[in-house]
Amino acid sequence: MLYATTAGGNSMLTVLMLVILFGLMYILMIRPQQKENKRKEAMISAMAVGDTVLTTSGFYGTVIDMQEDTIIVEFGSNKNCRIPMQKLAVQAVEKPQDAAQ
Repeated sequence: MLYATTAGGNSMLTVLMLVILFGLMYILMIRPQQKENKRKEAMISAMAVGDTVLTTSGFYGTVIDMQEDTIIVEFGSNKNCRIPMQKLAVQAVEKPQDAAQ
């Protein structure tokens, strides 16, 4: 009878440790990723024509046209280098008034 009580207490400790482990995983991994996704969605929704963007591939360009889920970005001083790309490929956005200051 004493053995059954010890096994029950041991399994309860194991369940408690698993709950703590999943809680730590949520706090350290899942929640920061959700915050980053919300920040990126807000940045992309605030993007407008004329903004300077940094793409995930490391190119800087200026947004010249926007559709539903794609944008057309003009790169460099060459006005003929216009590339359509997905909005999700934008890593950072800089507003024109931010660059002037």
